[in-house]
Amino acid sequence: MMHKAISTNRQSKQQHKRQIAKFLMIFVGISGCFSVLFGAWLAHGGQALALNVQLSLKTALQYQLLHTLALLASLVWVINKSPSKILIAACIGFFIGILCFSGSIYIKTFFSFAIIGKLTPLGGISLAIAWLLLSIEGIKNL
Repeated sequence: MMHKAISTNRQSKQQHKRQIAKFLMIFVGISGCFSVLFGAWLAHGGQALALNVQLSLKTALQYQLLHTLALLASLVWVINKSPSKILIAACIGFFIGILCFSGSIYIKTFFSFAIIGKLTPLGGISLAIAWLLLSIEGIKNL
């Protein structure tokens, strides 16, 4: 009886990790699509913006696209092996980092909501931690 309860608990945890991965994969698709469309707009329609604004937005876009691809690669890793807590945490770190780093720059720039700029460093730290978690995952499980 106890063995069955432990097995059910493990299955529940694995299912929860897979649900998180599914949500993050949907986010990857949306973020990738936004990156392409926003990049095209910035290259053409964004030319009317001040140069410093364009540079700030290009930085946010570059980080978003790069880390969307990192999140995608991490999720492929999750899907192809039993997802570990470290790997799931790395994926969540990329997600939070993209939202806080790139998202705060977009909102600050387009809506003059300066206070949200305080999230930008948090996003950068989250992205850095996500990369470190990937290295830990590699050391532990490869």
